[in-house]
Amino acid sequence: MIVQSFLKWSETAKTGDRARAAFALAQAYSDGRMQGNEAMAAAAALAFLLEDPSPKVRIALAEGLAHSDRAPRSVILALASDQIEVASRVIALSPVLTESDLVDLVAGGRSLLQQIVAFRRPLGVSICAALAEVGSAAAVADLLENAEASIARISLRRIAERFGDNAEIRSLLFERPDLPCAVRQGLVEKVGAALAGFGLVRTAIGSDRVLMVTDEACVNATLRLAETVDLAELPALVEHLRITGRLTPAFLMHGLCAGNVDFFAAAVVALSGLGENRVRGILVDGRETGMRALYRAIGLDGDLATVFVSATLMWREASRRGGPADAGAIAARLIARHGDFARDRPAIRDLLRLVESMQHAWTRQGSRDYATALAAQAA
Repeated sequence: MIVQSFLKWSETAKTGDRARAAFALAQAYSDGRMQGNEAMAAAAALAFLLEDPSPKVRIALAEGLAHSDRAPRSVILALASDQIEVASRVIALSPVLTESDLVDLVAGGRSLLQQIVAFRRPLGVSICAALAEVGSAAAVADLLENAEASIARISLRRIAERFGDNAEIRSLLFERPDLPCAVRQGLVEKVGAALAGFGLVRTAIGSDRVLMVTDEACVNATLRLAETVDLAELPALVEHLRITGRLTPAFLMHGLCAGNVDFFAAAVVALSGLGENRVRGILVDGRETGMRALYRAIGLDGDLATVFVSATLMWREASRRGGPADAGAIAARLIARHGDFARDRPAIRDLLRLVESMQHAWTRQGSRDYATALAAQAA
C-alpha cells in the first residue's frame, strides 16, 4: 500500500519532493528493507520513475541505486543509457553492470561515457581492451591513470599504435614499467619525429641538422633501452628493430663496442637465422674464419666483416680482463687499426666515422660521470 500511495502522490508532487522520495525509495530497496510483494511493487515503482520528465528525479534514483548489488538490472541498464548526468552515477559505480555491459557502453563511442568507464575500479582486461581499441584519447588517458586497470600488453601496444603521436598518452605509456620494450622503442621514434617537426627547433638549428640530431638521439635512446631490457624481451625488441630498419651496421657496432653482447647476439640470431647457442659460441670462442662467415651471413660484406671481427676480438679481450668493456677505448683502437684501410672504401669510412662520433660521445659521458662523482665527494 505504501508504494501504491507513493505512485499516486508522485503524479502531483513537485520536482524536488519527487526527487527526495525517489532517493528514499531507491535506498530502501537497495538496503533490502522490503520483502515479497512489497519489494516487487517497489521495483515496479523504480521502473515507473525512469519515465519521470525531470532529470533531477532520475539523478536521485541513480544515486540511490548506484552502490547496490540488489538494484534491478533493467533499471540500472536504463539509467546507464540516460543523459550523461544520470548515467554517470551508475556507470561509475554500479556492481550490477557486467563487463559485457561496460564493453557495450565503450563501443557506443560516447567519449564522456568511455571516460567514466575508464575511472571504474577495478577494471577488467576485456574492458581495458575495448577502451584501447575504440576509446577516445581522453578515455585512454584516464585508463592509463587508473592504477587498478588490468591492461594487457597487447592493449598497450594497440594504444601506442593509435595514440603514439599524442604527447600526454606517450608520457603515460613511458611511465609504465610493464610497457613492452618494442613498444617503448617505437614511442622513442615518435618523440624524435615530433621534435624534428617542431618549428622552433627547425628554425634554431636548421632542417638538415635537426633530422641528424633527432635520429642520433633516437639511436642512443634505443641503445640505452637495449642495455636495460629483460632477456625475455630481447627477441621482440630485435625483431621490431629489424622490421623498422634500425639494425644497421652502425647500430650493431655500437652495441658490440659497448659490450652489450646479449643484444648483439640476439640481433645476429635474428639476422642470420642460426640458433642462439651457435651464435654465442662463435662470438665468445669462435675462430676468425667462423666469425667472418657469421657476419657475412647477416649481410655484411668482406670489408665490413673484417671490422666487426676486430671489434669482436677487442670485446673478448676486454671481457676476459674482467669488468665492463671500455667502449671508448675499443672505438679508438678500431679507428687506429682500420683508419688507413678505410680511405678508399666508402662503407668502412662511413662506419668508422660513426664509430668516432660514438667515441666522442662516450668520452664526454665519462667526463660528466667523473665530474659528477667529484662533486658528490665534495658535498
